[in-house]
Amino acid sequence: MSLFGNVAFDNHEQISFFSDLAIGFRAVIAIHRTGPLGTAGGGCRIWPYAHETDAVRDALRLSRAMTYKLALIEIPVGGAKAVVIADPARDKSEALLTALGGAIDRMGGRFIASEDVGTGPADLAVIARSTPWVNLHAPGADNAGATAYGVVVGLRAAVRRRLGRGTLEGVTIAVQGLGRVGHSLCRQLAAAGARLTVTDLDRARVDAVVAELGAQAVPPETIFDREVDVFSPCALGDVLDDTTVPRLRCAIVGGSANNPLAHPALADLLGARGILYAPDIAISAGGVLGAAGGDERVVRGRLDTIGALLEGIFARAERDRSSTHAAAEQIARERLVAMGGRP
Repeated sequence: MSLFGNVAFDNHEQISFFSDLAIGFRAVIAIHRTGPLGTAGGGCRIWPYAHETDAVRDALRLSRAMTYKLALIEIPVGGAKAVVIADPARDKSEALLTALGGAIDRMGGRFIASEDVGTGPADLAVIARSTPWVNLHAPGADNAGATAYGVVVGLRAAVRRRLGRGTLEGVTIAVQGLGRVGHSLCRQLAAAGARLTVTDLDRARVDAVVAELGAQAVPPETIFDREVDVFSPCALGDVLDDTTVPRLRCAIVGGSANNPLAHPALADLLGARGILYAPDIAISAGGVLGAAGGDERVVRGRLDTIGALLEGIFARAERDRSSTHAAAEQIARERLVAMGGRP
C-alpha cells in the first residue's frame, strides 16, 4: 500500500496506526492540519471497512474535509479523523473504546476527538476515561439535531437560489440514510412542510420514519432515480459516483454526509446537469457550531449563519465559473491562511 502516493494524501501532517489485536482493535488517526493553535479536531468513526486501505483512504479524506469545514466557519483548529476497523453493532466494547482513548491520548493533545458514525455521546464518555482530549458536549447540546438544523438552513438557501422559493413548504426531498442525523433531519423537514421520500439499509429505521412522519419509503438502490427537488445524502461518503450522478433527477444536492462525492470532478458534472450542489463542508457544519451548547437562541443564531455561508459559496462559484465544491474549498483555504494556518 502506498501512503504518500495515495490519491487522498494531501500533504497530511501525521498519520498514526494503532493496534491491540487481542481485543480486535485496529485504528488509524490522520491529522491533515493542526491549525494555528497547534491542534486538530475531528470525529471517531467505527466502521467494518472491507480492507485496511479503505480505512486509510477514509481517514485521509475525512481529515482533509474537516480542515476545510472548520476553516469555513472560522474556527482556528485543523482537521483530523480517527477510524477504527470494527463493526459498531457487534465489536464495540468498553475495551475497544478504552484502547481508542489510549490511542488518542498518545497523540499528546494534537487531536481532539468527537463523535462520528459508529460512536455517540455515551461512547465519548467511555473514551474520556483514558484521555482528556475529547470534545464532550456541553450539557443539553444536541449534536445530531444541530447538524440536521444546519442542513435545513442550507437547503433553504439552496432552494432560494435554484428554485426561487422562500420556504421548504411542498418541496420534495429524498433523504438517504436515517441514522441519528438523518432521522432528525426528516423531523425538521416535515415540520417545515417538505414532502419526504426516504431510504436506509436498516428497515427498522425506515419503518420508524414512515410511521412517525408519513414519509414514502423506497428501496436503497432506487433512491437516486426519484424525481424530486432535492437529493439529501445523509449516510456514508462516496454515494455519488460516476454511475449514480447520471441517475439523479433532482435540482439540488445537499445533506449531512461527509464526502458524498467520490471525486471532485463530479461537482462539475452536477453543475453541467443544472444541479446545484451544497458542499458538504459547509452544509454539514452544524454539528461543530452546535457542540458548544448554550442558550437555544444563541445556538440557532450560530447555525443560521450556514445560510449566508452557502449563499457566498454559490456567488463565488458563479463569479469564478467554478463548481460550488471548488469555490467552497478556495474560500476555506483563504480563511485558513487569514487565521495563520497552512492551506
